[in-house]
Amino acid sequence: MEIKILGKGCPKCQRLEVLAREAATEAGVRATFTKVKEMDEIVAYGVAVTPALVIDETLKCSGRLPQKSEIVAWLQGA
Repeated sequence: MEIKILGKGCPKCQRLEVLAREAATEAGVRATFTKVKEMDEIVAYGVAVTPALVIDETLKCSGRLPQKSEIVAWLQGA
């Protein structure tokens, strides 16, 4: 499973990465994590506001920090 954190590296982007890593551990999912910082790549996902979370090339949320339980549910449903 591939998880991408989209954002320039602001505190919210960093927090999203921590939440995603914790959620992957909690869900028992093996995942690779990628940080996407280039604006042209971020915009290619249809994201206007960061942070954003992409799981297996599917945009799950943008512009907010989801609850860890939301991320766990997305990972288990993937």
